Amino acid sequence: MKIDKDTVEKIAHLARLEFNENEQEQIINDMNNMLTFVNKLNEVDTSNVEPLIYMSDEVNVLRDDEVKQEITQHEALKNAPKKDSDYIKVPKVIDK
Repeated sequence: MKIDKDTVEKIAHLARLEFNENEQEQIINDMNNMLTFVNKLNEVDTSNVEPLIYMSDEVNVLRDDEVKQEITQHEALKNAPKKDSDYIKVPKVIDK
């Protein structure tokens, strides 16, 4: 596959980009170089190579979820800009 001016114009339209003539020629050249590189990779024999699933052998170490009462309701309400006796008041965001 070869990248031409029409292909670059379609891609530019989809990406909402504008290029002058010099930029367009440079992009055509760059994209053709990328395709040449990818085609070169297709020549490599990968028949005995297992697919890469993870980039490292590290295993995530996760902690157990524990419920903690870090702040009391009274302390939380102290910092609220608007509140009533038990709750923080916020502006209504959903209409019925």
